[in-house]
Amino acid sequence: MIQRLSPVEHALPELIQLEELIKRGRQHLRINVPLHIPMEGHQLPFYVLEMGSTAPLAPTLILTGGVHGIERIGTQVILAFLRTLIERLSWDPVATDMLSQIRLCLIPIVNPGGMWRNSRCNPQGIDLMRNAPVEAEGSPPWLVAGQRISPSLPWYRGRKGEGMAAESQSLVDAVLAELRNQSHCISLDCHSGFGYKDRIWFPWAKSVQPWPGLAEAYALTELFERTYPDHSVYLFEPQAHSYTTHGDLWDHIYAQYSEQQPEGTYLPLTLEMGSWLWVKKNPRHLLRYHSLFNPILPHRHKRILRRHFTLFEFLMSAVRSMPGWSPMAGVERQQLTAEAEERWYGRQN
Repeated sequence: MIQRLSPVEHALPELIQLEELIKRGRQHLRINVPLHIPMEGHQLPFYVLEMGSTAPLAPTLILTGGVHGIERIGTQVILAFLRTLIERLSWDPVATDMLSQIRLCLIPIVNPGGMWRNSRCNPQGIDLMRNAPVEAEGSPPWLVAGQRISPSLPWYRGRKGEGMAAESQSLVDAVLAELRNQSHCISLDCHSGFGYKDRIWFPWAKSVQPWPGLAEAYALTELFERTYPDHSVYLFEPQAHSYTTHGDLWDHIYAQYSEQQPEGTYLPLTLEMGSWLWVKKNPRHLLRYHSLFNPILPHRHKRILRRHFTLFEFLMSAVRSMPGWSPMAGVERQQLTAEAEERWYGRQN
């Protein structure tokens, strides 16, 4: 007998997987659903999951995916990591101890309506990563940087003055709630579709000028490269080295955080998986829009799912130990900033 898939199983299997993991790991999870997205008679939940410490000042790591609905692999790598972590908590005291020291927040499907439609934008045609009230400096690339002409064109920012889309606002509210009164925090937003190499981007998206947190970004980069010298799959760089954009959510969140907690340290990172390499290895990716952003061969898909475990586990350890490696004010910070500017901007002081 052929078993027919339900509409949700067919259009959004990642949501089914997520809810199965919630059932399996419920004892370890604190679950919040601040929003539902109506889609073809269904109410798609916007899940915010917490794990680990409930201490108010626990160092916090936030993992997000699915901001662009077409980039399903970002959600899938987070779900694969969550599945492994839940299993480890049933037998591994090291994992239990790690989570007792940090707070882990996961928002695996930021744009469930876009993922249902297999679309970059949300159901209203808004590109959530162009939707924040942030204006790029200088002359950002036309259209790609965000446009307000029409939702029928890509990279639509939404109408000026209307406020952010529900998904964008829910993400901002959830992240700022996690970061409130928090002095040490890192976030990683998982995307795909740019370049031949996986990139770890840090702000600004709005400007080619060095980000105020450049010393922290450099310290984290050096820490990873020293710790994993043979795991050279990432290119760490400012996002603006590739392009600048209006409306970046993480630029907006960082600005809000800095205003509320000027003495705090927050590193908002983006994992941009280089899907051009998948296309190069298998030109069949060019035949379907979906496959430009996601691996289609089973062995490559499994490889991508496990490829980033090292990074996720590193970030858990890094946020836990952040007071020890994050540069403080003074000579140390000035030195790291100078080294960062030499590395990423070719400036020698």
